[in-house]
Amino acid sequence: MNSFKDGWFSEHSTLWPGQCFSLAVSKVLHQEKSAFQDILVFQNEQYGRVLVLDGVIQLTEKDEASYQEMMAFLPITSHPNPEKVVLIVGGGDGGVAREVIKDPRVKSVTVCEIDPRVPEVCKEFFPTLSSSFSEGKVKLRVGDGSEYLASFQDEFDVIITDSSDPIGPAACLFEEAYFQRLQRALKPGGIFCSQGESMWIHMKIIQETMKLARQFFPTVSYATTNTPTYPCGQIGFLLGSKSVETDFKTPAWKMSKGEVCAMQLKYYTPEVHAAAFVLPAFAQKLLSD
Repeated sequence: MNSFKDGWFSEHSTLWPGQCFSLAVSKVLHQEKSAFQDILVFQNEQYGRVLVLDGVIQLTEKDEASYQEMMAFLPITSHPNPEKVVLIVGGGDGGVAREVIKDPRVKSVTVCEIDPRVPEVCKEFFPTLSSSFSEGKVKLRVGDGSEYLASFQDEFDVIITDSSDPIGPAACLFEEAYFQRLQRALKPGGIFCSQGESMWIHMKIIQETMKLARQFFPTVSYATTNTPTYPCGQIGFLLGSKSVETDFKTPAWKMSKGEVCAMQLKYYTPEVHAAAFVLPAFAQKLLSD
């Protein structure tokens, strides 16, 4: 159950039992029930506008860069091919696409979002994220991302799965069949990056998902970022490559300080990239082969 009480929004979920994150609500800006999920947008004094889907915080204006930039640049900079065709499954807010097209080597990006209302709501309330949908490189397709993926073979250089948690419409994106489709749809040497949950409270999910990924990819890694409004203030990324030579800790494209500045990045740097794969001892032990 997720609720408003005494001017506060509280986030409850069976995925994080025994804890709850709350934000004060200055004003409810939008609320609806789409064909797929509940959509809520409200204003918070500290974090700005907040997007909530099915009672779970997806992003805020203040800390979204820590997720969007890492989700985009961890896989993009790890791929040596300068002519990339990129697929984003989910990502209906447009934030990951916004970051991906900052790479001048990227020629084409397709965003496949299952809920058509998410892009529309974000165009109204989060224009700095959804602005990517007006770019010529970006094509927005409405539909089931897993089913869309099944129609391709050796098509994409990078596939990014910007999904919500493994419940509801996103549950299929954490299953074996999905990783099999990822492997088939990626070109030789292709790379995927998926939302990887929190190592503090979702370790079993992470272990199971990495086990599935290793059935189809010879190189699999877990990276982390700090996002204050996500459960425990931390979220991970699961990355895999069809090449045994991929070293995710060392990006193939190491941005200069000038490039980081020109792209107006708020969080990602090559140093942060490398540090993202340095995990605490307990996580290293539990996620080792």
